This record gives sequence, structure tokens and C-alpha cells, in this order.
Amino acid sequence: MLKKLLFTFVLIVMMNGCNESKEQIQTEDRTSKEVYTVNYPLYYFTQRMAPKSVQVVYPVPQDVDPAFWQPNTEEILSFAQADLIILNGADYAKWRSTASLPESKLVNTSKAFEKELIHIESADHTHGPGGEHSHAGTAFTTWLDMQQAIKQAEAIKNALVRLEPEHKAQIEQSFLELKQELQQLDTSFKNVIKDQEQPIIASHPVYQYFARAYGLNLKALLWEPEMKIDAKAKADIKTLLAVHPTKVMMWEGKPVAENIEYIRSLGLKNIVIDPCMNRPEHGDFITQMQENLKIFKKAY
Repeated sequence: MLKKLLFTFVLIVMMNGCNESKEQIQTEDRTSKEVYTVNYPLYYFTQRMAPKSVQVVYPVPQDVDPAFWQPNTEEILSFAQADLIILNGADYAKWRSTASLPESKLVNTSKAFEKELIHIESADHTHGPGGEHSHAGTAFTTWLDMQQAIKQAEAIKNALVRLEPEHKAQIEQSFLELKQELQQLDTSFKNVIKDQEQPIIASHPVYQYFARAYGLNLKALLWEPEMKIDAKAKADIKTLLAVHPTKVMMWEGKPVAENIEYIRSLGLKNIVIDPCMNRPEHGDFITQMQENLKIFKKAY
């Protein structure tokens, strides 16, 4: 019995040793440094500025909301082995609360404006493949305020310079170009959204920073573009319209035909303003924000 226990113990130690050696080899064999990102906007900003010596990774599947994505053990290990881990902050990426990652590698891109973060209360609801979740806590679509997006990009720029100081000039030049594009978007949104008293209803509570930055008189439901608008949903929007009469219903994704028709039957216009949480079907972060701008021009 004792021999059997000793054999089992030795086997476990050998297996752990093999796993550690494998992880070490994987890290040492890399020809480039790796930077992992938790959502698409951060991936886009990092990719715009990273030199060729840096591989930027964004592992979240296309059909999943990155804020509520739950990586498996292997995916968390890949994050931990990266040279940098770019976080959104604002309680984004819920899996972070239960995963242990090296503090020295973490970059909280919203740290510079954490005192301005918006805290919200919200009910639980079902949302795509991730199942039921809650939007209560801290509003996390920080990048929809272009000034905050600039600060997030700057935090990434500083981290990349520390990681690859020999490429400092290139990284800083790329940041200046990105900053200029984000600044142009910021100015354009402010110029387009002039009637700040006009009420708008949003399908989902993801536009808090956008509304604050550009003065939108906005209230949100807990709807999904593909949901069935049942009796409760109809009662909810009619109750909201009684105190917040609007001509515009703003969706985060293209609603199904039945929902488009129902909103039209209420005398409202449907518009889609994509928060760009995940990869857009076409183009990139900047082109998607430009498309959002065009839609607002037509709506106003």
C-alpha cells in the first residue's frame, strides 16, 4: 500500500514538472511578445500602435459579449503567459474577479478617469449565449465617450513604450494619428447632436458614457434586437413613453423584422448605433463610429 502511494505521489510530481516545463518552453519559443486584450476597442487601439515585434491577441468569439465572456482554464493560462494584459477597467470582463493574473502585466486603461465612472442599478436579464446576467454595478462601455477612448489609448501607448522602448517613436506617432481620428469623431458627435433635449429611448443600458459626453436625453430598456416583444415588453415601453415621449428608438444591433415593425407602429424611428463591443462585420472601430455618426445625422 505504501509503495502504491509513493508511486502515485512521484507520478503527480512528474506530471506537474512536465506541465511547468511545457509552459516554460512555450514562453521561451515565442519569437514575438504577446499582448492580450479583453474587448475589441482595446484590441483595435493596441493593434494600431503596436510595432511588428508585438502580437496583439483578442480571443473572444464573435457571437459573445466580451463583458460577460467566460474563458476556460487554457484561455486564462494564455492571458497569464502574455507580456501585457490590456483591461478595460470599470468592472469589465467579469471573469477577472475569479482569475489570478500577474499584477505586473495588467494595464487598467480607464484608471485615469475612474472617478468619473458611472454606477448603475439594473435588473438581471437574458442576453445571448452567455445566459442571464446583470448590468448593475459600473457602466463599462467607456470608449463611447471619445475623450475617454483617447485616455484609454494613451494608457495602452504608455504600456507599449515600456514593453518595447526601442520602438517608442513609432508607437507615439501611431498614437498621435489615432488620437486625431478619435478627436475628430468627438467634435463631429458634438456638432451633430445639437438638440440635446430631444428624448431618445435605447434598447439596452450600454450608452451611458455616450449620452453623458454628447448630451443625449436618453432612457434605456432591457431589450435585445432578436427578442420577442411580449405583453410585458409592450407595457414597459408604453409606460416609458408616457414619461419620456420620443421619436427615436436606438438599438445596439439590427432588430428582427417583427421588432422593427412594432416600433414603427408606435410612431417611432428605428436606428442602430453599434457600441462596437466585438468585431464589426465590416470595417473597424473608426469606420463603425463614422457609420454611427452618419445615422445620427439622419435621425436629427
